[in-house]
Amino acid sequence: MDRIEIKELAQFTGKEISSYYLAAEKDLREGKGGKYLRLRLQDKSGSCNANVWNNAQKEAEQFEEGDVVKVNATVTNYKGQIQLSVNKIRMADQSEYNLEDFLAKSQQDPNALAEEFFRYVESVKEVHLKQLLKSIFEDKEFFSKFAYAPAAKSWHHNYIHGLLEHTVSVARLCEYCTGHYNVNYDLLITGALLHDVGKVYEYQQSPAIEFTDLGRLVGHLTIGDQMVCAKAAQINNFPSELLMLVQHMILAHHGEYEKASVRLPQTIEALILHLADNLDAQATGVQQLVEISPSDAQWSEFDKLNNRYYYIYHD
Repeated sequence: MDRIEIKELAQFTGKEISSYYLAAEKDLREGKGGKYLRLRLQDKSGSCNANVWNNAQKEAEQFEEGDVVKVNATVTNYKGQIQLSVNKIRMADQSEYNLEDFLAKSQQDPNALAEEFFRYVESVKEVHLKQLLKSIFEDKEFFSKFAYAPAAKSWHHNYIHGLLEHTVSVARLCEYCTGHYNVNYDLLITGALLHDVGKVYEYQQSPAIEFTDLGRLVGHLTIGDQMVCAKAAQINNFPSELLMLVQHMILAHHGEYEKASVRLPQTIEALILHLADNLDAQATGVQQLVEISPSDAQWSEFDKLNNRYYYIYHD
């Protein structure tokens, strides 16, 4: 199978190409001239927008979100961003592609990330917190799922090993803060390592990242809280106040009720965890937008989550 990767599309601007991509997002919209189909196509090298202008409803019925599709399209540059104007599209047969070509992965070595993750576990001295961490993450089957999982569906670290990469990054930021503020190191690092643990059950990748039913109905904050409580109940004499503080960090790490936080941060450790989590998520999300932009682009694609574009400085 000859395939043109997303990152190579800029070389074909103005030309017609034929290739295979994963339909990560699919949206039938109403335009001035009637309905059109808006797609987000991806492979392991990146993603781009695509539009089907003709027979949009009929074409939309040929495949589902998450399918690998074959497209014949013209490569265009719209406001500095590479897009595809699709002429033909169909669902690809499994014999036509290798699924690994469409699954984006962390650019960091997962084995190195795992080693760093467990160094943080070992750095926690409080006996109950260390037992809690080990009871969760030394379960090899669970940690395998944790290390493979994405951290999000679309905005940040939305790729294989993304959850592990994000968690280690948040732990690094929290560790840095312990040298500047009067905080409890063991509590803060425990919160950093556990804050998104529920995402293992919130998302599934098959092959596009989708919410599980549990993820949609319960969410990773509550899932993580339940996991921690269940494990703590198996540890002799786990201090109730300490458990409450760990629960609070998990339930408050989104920071605002408007962003689905169960509680507002009300300890300094919970506040720092929220800010570290948000810093890593937002900075990585913007970085991903910039990285998929053409090399000469002055502005990123539109960030729908934060309602803005980002200026790209070329030094």
